[in-house]
Amino acid sequence: MLSIEKVDTDNKKQVKRFVELPYRIYAGCVQWVPPLNIDAYNQLNRKKHPFHEHSDVEFFLAVRDNSDIGRIAVIENKPFNNYHHTRKADFYLFECENDKEAAAALFNVAADWAKTRGLDTIVGPKGMGPLDGYGILTLGHVHRQTMTMLNYNHAYYQQLVETQGFEKEVDFVSCYLPADKFKIPERVEKIAERVIQRGHLEVKKFKNKKELLSWADRIGIAYNKAFVNNWEYYPLTQREIDFVIENIMTIADHRLIKIITHGEDVVGFLFAFHDVSAALQRAKGGLFPLGLFDILSEMRRANTVAVNGMGILPQYQGHGGNALLYYAMGKTLLEFQQFVHVEMTQVAETAEQMRADLKNLNGIEYKNHRVYRRKI
Repeated sequence: MLSIEKVDTDNKKQVKRFVELPYRIYAGCVQWVPPLNIDAYNQLNRKKHPFHEHSDVEFFLAVRDNSDIGRIAVIENKPFNNYHHTRKADFYLFECENDKEAAAALFNVAADWAKTRGLDTIVGPKGMGPLDGYGILTLGHVHRQTMTMLNYNHAYYQQLVETQGFEKEVDFVSCYLPADKFKIPERVEKIAERVIQRGHLEVKKFKNKKELLSWADRIGIAYNKAFVNNWEYYPLTQREIDFVIENIMTIADHRLIKIITHGEDVVGFLFAFHDVSAALQRAKGGLFPLGLFDILSEMRRANTVAVNGMGILPQYQGHGGNALLYYAMGKTLLEFQQFVHVEMTQVAETAEQMRADLKNLNGIEYKNHRVYRRKI
């Protein structure tokens, strides 16, 4: 018999069941990368995660014959709805066995929760912050998940979601650049050189991690202003900005964080990270006693770098800043002499300039994540 349980986030046993369900769903799946436990548990911690300070989230488990077979989170993102003048709910953390009845029950309880709050559409997967990957993976299941920046799911998830009446909202494409193709195109290089000659914009080169951290506040301010025209944007609180930047800085190599300055202000940025997904798989969610050491060691031997997070303040767009960032990052990546693949992850189809950039950089599409919507 199938039942749906609402998770009491103060109940440690229920929270653990919710967090650990994916380990059974993806048992034996070599492409899936588990999140760190600290991150997974924080999402259900209403006192620690800053999203809970302004919005509402509920978590549900699908249970059949005393066995957990599915889960879902449903979200009312109040700042997003206020900013865009919408009444949308988001679903997130959806995991399910290949069971249409369980999937239907999970989406129905999410829709009922949203309806009682006067919301009219449910959209997702879409999480509790900009570091949460978007969408259901619809292309590229043979490739390992890029850390936890991108969602991974079994191929049958697409049918489970679409069977429930969901239709496409927006696609996020990810591309890779193999080593033999990784060369900054001449056109991009010439634009970057012209920008440098004009002298209005400069790329800041960090000497060490300490110097990078000293710029964290200014990077955070730019991060909150850069995406105002993006589909997924909503204004972050200061606590959320701090939360995002702290997470970025934790795994950042100062050489792979590029920012553009205008005077003392940060007006653009491009983030890249060593792909330590293999170490995350070995850690199985834990950092201690050896997980953290293994992750740091993986950074020195990883042959893939993930570029995830580029933004330029709207008033500085169209002045060659994107070319300047790619040029600076390209030179750095070649200097490493470590990487075989460069991945450009999760670019929305609505981000026309970045989609054009992917083509200019000879990017090859290898993953697609689809965000869905359904009227309630």
